[in-house]
Amino acid sequence: MKRADAGGKVAAPRELAPEIRPGQSVALLQELHILTRDGKLNQDSRRKLKQVYHLVQFIEPLLNEIQQDHPAISLVDHGAGKSYLGFILYDLFFKNKDDGSHIYGIETREELVQKSTELAKRLEFPGMSFLPLSVAESTTSNKLPAQIDIVTALHACNTATDDAIDFALKKKAKFMVLVPCCQAEVATVLKKNKGKDLGKSALTEIWRHPLHTREFGSQVTNVLRCLQLEAHGYQVNVTELVGWEHSMKNELIIASYKNLPRKRPSERLQEVLTTLGLEEMGQRFYTEQLSTAQS
Repeated sequence: MKRADAGGKVAAPRELAPEIRPGQSVALLQELHILTRDGKLNQDSRRKLKQVYHLVQFIEPLLNEIQQDHPAISLVDHGAGKSYLGFILYDLFFKNKDDGSHIYGIETREELVQKSTELAKRLEFPGMSFLPLSVAESTTSNKLPAQIDIVTALHACNTATDDAIDFALKKKAKFMVLVPCCQAEVATVLKKNKGKDLGKSALTEIWRHPLHTREFGSQVTNVLRCLQLEAHGYQVNVTELVGWEHSMKNELIIASYKNLPRKRPSERLQEVLTTLGLEEMGQRFYTEQLSTAQS
């Protein structure tokens, strides 16, 4: 006997790949082109599903922790794209709960926003909505709540990750889940100041060659982001995303607000900026102490 799913598509349970979890929407996975019409997974789809599952295993404990405090969770996914993560999270965690939780997908490409909106309606996922905004625009949008519980930003390019951090700080998010991408801004400043900084310290040898400038710039960017988050009272864990072997950008930053002491990481951040000649980046990696000093 075949199982019918929302959207009118069917697949026999015995035909489904073992990776599909009990109760998971077959129609959703077919719409996302993870499953074929007969419930099969090809190699590329299997890898994609593995990646999303890996992220979900980090996010689910955070959702459970939030619900210990209040049932209705607000989650914003920046640079949502086709919203693989948002849809699968909703399907696995929120679908059978009538608790007022909501997932907002933020994406600049209006055609993807429209497709995701239509898919959520077909699947009867009322707790999902999608907005055609940049990350920076979303910070001041009145279409989003004043406070957000959890912010995700996966492969938000270059400064979009910093905009997502700024969004989360201003929305007083309890958790952030970030996979940074294309960190070019710091490398550009390092390159610009290379001539005047060379010779000041042997440390400049670390980024003297162009390839090293790019790689070191990427590393420093994430170090500064972590210090910035710690300087706002967050506990930060950095790990590697298993199963993202096709991408060099597989660093996962998880920040949890714990109201930790802020002075030491703020001083460290300023020291790193000064040591590397990145003082002009202070506004990008702002801290509460810096903001207070400048006000």
